[in-house]
Amino acid sequence: MLDESAELSVSITQIVQRLKGTHLHSQLEKQAKECLHKPEIKLETLKDDVRRLLKASGWERKLQNAVYRELHILPPPRHPRAPPEHTKEPLAYMRKAQVNWEKRILKSLNSMCTELGIPLARKRPVPEQNELTNKWNEMGTDEPDLSKFRPVYAPKDFLEVLVGLKNPNNERSEDLTVRSHWGLIQVSLNVRDIPQTREMYPELGLTYGQLGIDDHTHVPPDLFESEHIHIGKKVVSEHDSAAAQQYSRQGCPTGLRAQLWSLILNTTDDPEAITHYEQLKARVIHHDLLVDNLIYKDVKLTASNDDYYFVFEDYLYQVLLCFSRDTAVLEHFNYNCATPPKSCIQSKSGSEQCAVVYPPNGVIPFHGFSMYVAPLCFLYNEPSKLYSVFREMYIRYFFRLHSVSSHPSGIVSLCLQFERLLQTHLPQLFYHLREIGAQPLRIAFKWIVRAFSGYLSTDQLLLLWDRILGYDSLEIVAVLAAAVFAFRAENLMEVTSLASAEAVLADLSTLKVMPLLQIFLFATSV
Repeated sequence: MLDESAELSVSITQIVQRLKGTHLHSQLEKQAKECLHKPEIKLETLKDDVRRLLKASGWERKLQNAVYRELHILPPPRHPRAPPEHTKEPLAYMRKAQVNWEKRILKSLNSMCTELGIPLARKRPVPEQNELTNKWNEMGTDEPDLSKFRPVYAPKDFLEVLVGLKNPNNERSEDLTVRSHWGLIQVSLNVRDIPQTREMYPELGLTYGQLGIDDHTHVPPDLFESEHIHIGKKVVSEHDSAAAQQYSRQGCPTGLRAQLWSLILNTTDDPEAITHYEQLKARVIHHDLLVDNLIYKDVKLTASNDDYYFVFEDYLYQVLLCFSRDTAVLEHFNYNCATPPKSCIQSKSGSEQCAVVYPPNGVIPFHGFSMYVAPLCFLYNEPSKLYSVFREMYIRYFFRLHSVSSHPSGIVSLCLQFERLLQTHLPQLFYHLREIGAQPLRIAFKWIVRAFSGYLSTDQLLLLWDRILGYDSLEIVAVLAAAVFAFRAENLMEVTSLASAEAVLADLSTLKVMPLLQIFLFATSV
């Protein structure tokens, strides 16, 4: 490993390189030059004076927020002798599993393309372009025939890949304990137990005020809420990403959540973001992609049938169609263990084929993908803003839920953490469910892979996502999944089949997230 000072130096260099040439960089240069004409600038204190004026005009804060964002998405500096792929994923068997999974997905997409005789991409005729432009805000009224299209894969297909993961360096005879054979995930990763999770989430403790819990033991709820809202308004007025992130650990008030999340993710309303969205919209209008049908199908199968989200059908089409064209998303493959899929297309001359990333953003949508966007529609009614926030949420968090990796917020670690928490603290329940053929992970996986979107009521889901943003980690999702089983443990101990276990856990819409998490983490004897 690099020592701390060398690591810091590498990180600073990376951040400076990434920010050079950005819109923020050019704006800072422009502002600094304008400062030189001000009378209070003295030549002998030029540097300090310019810095003071940039601070007073809010530009220093914008730079701090941009740096804070880069720190969140940059992978840790690797050792100089480590090969580049180690930055994406240090374990070779995980990399191999991800490559094989990508081949399966691409094969499924290409076979659908061949079977249906539909090209991967085509330029729309002008009348079709005009028609799409006119109905851009009411695409949900369309009823195209999607019966021939099928999702490229569903979460249960992905679960089978994770269940099949094996570390070739582990002899079967060397497996740690009998208990490790109980669960479906058979790889050893370092995941937190309850005492370590308590250390990670101290603000969820019983002595802290929480938005999402009506009765507070130490703080009268009305007093806590009014004080918390007062602090929230101050955080928003300060435009400080780091403060907003810390604040959201105790929950965001409904009226401030949209602003706070934008601050944490550093998504701005600048003209550049709006222009970028309009350019993506133009690409959708000019070209039709095969994956567009997968997006339509997914929205119809999921959000359109959801009591909370069906009203946002048009927004979902707009955001997801634009997302599929956004080549800026490709940047996250620098730290994502996945590789963008490529397909062959005819060159302009038609004489030869060339491989290009397909779809342009490198992300093939799967069954339930639209549910990553749906909850955000409650917060943002401006499509360009909604788009910016979703894209940032995806490249920070959601991509980890459908790629094979050993990252602590990756889907493998979350599944393993869920199983370990249940095995350790509810061993009888785990053993009982396993014996009747109702492996807990088979039930919980759909919740985890969607970060509970579509399963919890929206107000509770947003309280959960507050904490994902506040702690910059998806681990809270695994903890909540275990807490749900603990809450329904008495009923689950009486079931005799997978179907009856699923029936007990079919409706989570009445659950309250924060009491469940607090009881499981802080009122469970360890």
